[in-house]
Amino acid sequence: MLGAIVGDIVGSVYEFNNYHGLDFPLFSPKSTFTDDSVLTFATAKVLLDGLDYASTYQDFARRYPNRGYGGYFYHWIYSKDTKPYNSFGNGSAMRVSPIGFAFESVEETLTEAQRSAEVTHNHPEGIKGAQAVALAIYLARHAASKAEIRQEISSRFGYDLSRTLEQIRQVNRHDETCPGSVPEAIIAFLESNDFEHAIRLAISLGGDSDTIACMAGGIAQAFYGGIPQAIATETLARLPEEFVQILERFNAKYLPNNANSA
Repeated sequence: MLGAIVGDIVGSVYEFNNYHGLDFPLFSPKSTFTDDSVLTFATAKVLLDGLDYASTYQDFARRYPNRGYGGYFYHWIYSKDTKPYNSFGNGSAMRVSPIGFAFESVEETLTEAQRSAEVTHNHPEGIKGAQAVALAIYLARHAASKAEIRQEISSRFGYDLSRTLEQIRQVNRHDETCPGSVPEAIIAFLESNDFEHAIRLAISLGGDSDTIACMAGGIAQAFYGGIPQAIATETLARLPEEFVQILERFNAKYLPNNANSA
């Protein structure tokens, strides 16, 4: 799942300062983790320890405040009423990558992605976005080709993955919904040549850069079999020790035979 964290941290400085080229520095002194990373690690914690999604998301968000949480989610964090609020924002998809790495069947992956989404994002599009990212990671892990991933995601979820990145750049705006960012992230992965290229392509689309890169990064890690060590090192250096420990536990449990599981 570190691929998703890379995308979030690299994209953090470009979310409100979009850059449409590929020749940008991956890291700067201002590069930091946002809500995408906080909730991704919360998802991993649920899977590792059998916790409840709603209470774990609230716990992590309260302990890591001011990380860019959306308005509705922010109010939900501190509410005693943990009912979902019918969101179809991309928050459900940005936090789902651990599920794509943790399960060994399509059915389990889709079911767990729905469980993680619907505690807040119970709108059908919110659930669909989480399932699409999780399934793309699952398929990439199991050696599906890009053509097979494109076909399966398009047919199952109805996303238009035929557009080119150049076409998307011409019209893309800051859209924090699943329909407006999940297909874009998947296309960035599909057009990439390697992990770093996927991150750069995702950010070059503009809009909600950190979340698009977060989603693309999780899929790219699964497909390309890992993350360049220099990028992983820069990323880990920007994480709290709690997050690093969760990552180490997650890799040991779910990716024990992957030498480059980071």
